[in-house]
Amino acid sequence: MRRRTILTGTALGVAGAALGLARPAGARAGSAGGEVLAIRGVTVIDASGGARRGQTVLIRGGRILDAGPAQRVPVPHGARIVDGAGKHLIPGLADMHTHAVGIDDTDPELYVLNGVTTTRQMSGGALARQWRQQVADGARLGPRWSIGSRIVDGSPSLWDDLDGDGSVHLAVENPAQAREAVRQEHAAGAEFIKTYTRLTRASFLAVADESNRLGLPFLGHVPDFVQLTEASDRGMRTVEHLFEIWYDTSADEDRLRAAVAAVPIGRGEYNGWFNRMHPIEYAAARSHDRRKAEKVFGRLARNGTFCTPTLALHETNDKPEQIDRHDPRYRYFSADVIGYWDWALENQYLPGRTPNQISRSKELFRRRLALTADLAAAGVPLMTGTDLGTTYLMPGFSLHDELALLVRAGLEPIQALAAATVNPARYLGRRDSGVVARGAVADLVLLDADPLHDIRNTTRVNSVVVQGRLIGPAERARLLADIEALAGRPKPAAAAPVATAPVASRGCPC
Repeated sequence: MRRRTILTGTALGVAGAALGLARPAGARAGSAGGEVLAIRGVTVIDASGGARRGQTVLIRGGRILDAGPAQRVPVPHGARIVDGAGKHLIPGLADMHTHAVGIDDTDPELYVLNGVTTTRQMSGGALARQWRQQVADGARLGPRWSIGSRIVDGSPSLWDDLDGDGSVHLAVENPAQAREAVRQEHAAGAEFIKTYTRLTRASFLAVADESNRLGLPFLGHVPDFVQLTEASDRGMRTVEHLFEIWYDTSADEDRLRAAVAAVPIGRGEYNGWFNRMHPIEYAAARSHDRRKAEKVFGRLARNGTFCTPTLALHETNDKPEQIDRHDPRYRYFSADVIGYWDWALENQYLPGRTPNQISRSKELFRRRLALTADLAAAGVPLMTGTDLGTTYLMPGFSLHDELALLVRAGLEPIQALAAATVNPARYLGRRDSGVVARGAVADLVLLDADPLHDIRNTTRVNSVVVQGRLIGPAERARLLADIEALAGRPKPAAAAPVATAPVASRGCPC
């Protein structure tokens, strides 16, 4: 059995308080007041304008006052000046597929310190809402949060018996229950409805209709019983992961869809479902028809359907033998987290993997990379997302891995940056985000090297500006050191995490 966990309980605010991450009173450089921050002589890079050298960017009160050539944008008297010579300024990055886990309580800070200033929470839950409120109150650093509904799945659901208190999912048996689930989550404040794998076609269409009636985006997994093109035509806002795309593009679609529909599940039987689905998905990938795919992807592009490939998730699932168990970034995570990851790898990911299965999984991942490039070439807007909550994926850090994987798939670095900046802003309906321009929100990342030369240079973070607040190199280094020190401390009993939705298949994402 290969499984993974999503945990939703923790002692909130422990890390923020311990690290002193609250916004200080009278914080400098536009955190709330009137002082101007000037980044002078910098190369600005965003997907709307490419690279622009010799720029000055002025920030005040959480907004960009002006951005342009140094000779046009003078630095006001008394401004706080950051020397941008030799550096590169990009918009803040977005991780558009996350789950608040809470084993450690440092996710919000690690996002920001890695330049991730926007996240999308894909399974509702109190933890992300409390983190968002703490950030809004100035009690800690953190990104902007878009928080969706609980997972809306069919009945029986893959989440039954795994989500004991109903904090993660809703199982619906028919269209009437599906409509009620949408209304319930809308009333609870969900910003979108998250659909899942075992919704019947009738229930999915009811979710789509009720969501459209309420003006609420719906997105997520395309259910096993629904064609990707039909979901897109009905208004599905984003397709998460690459699992469901193969069937619409397969030359053997009818037979494979019949095989998918015949896969039984019991209550909470994630592992059985995933293990039965894997050979069908492999057959669909092997029968991929490029001419058919061009028509399908063109339809998605015309409909404005976004796709979040989550290549970091797929690489972890498809190639667990290649996971680096000694990644130096793991020093920022507690023994509880590392211990669970290592246990899961040894007991759930690796056992039973035959040489043939390993070879097929590697081939499948290569095909996923090619599929991602084809989606981009067809004009389907892509967004970066990691599926944080999956074993060995890390807040903030793994977003940079996702960028590198997009480039490895064949995207140009500027396209990968678009997937992490302007495309998420478009999805969110924000014209004032994802760009470095006058009037835009001041969520920015200052890099020590050019990401257009090598996308891995997005990891060379010098400073971060989040909602107008500058976190310079010294403060950033101190905060990372504090998180590393905190990760090494034993957790007090009162702060022990509580597993409220314990185990799900490592191969079936959320």
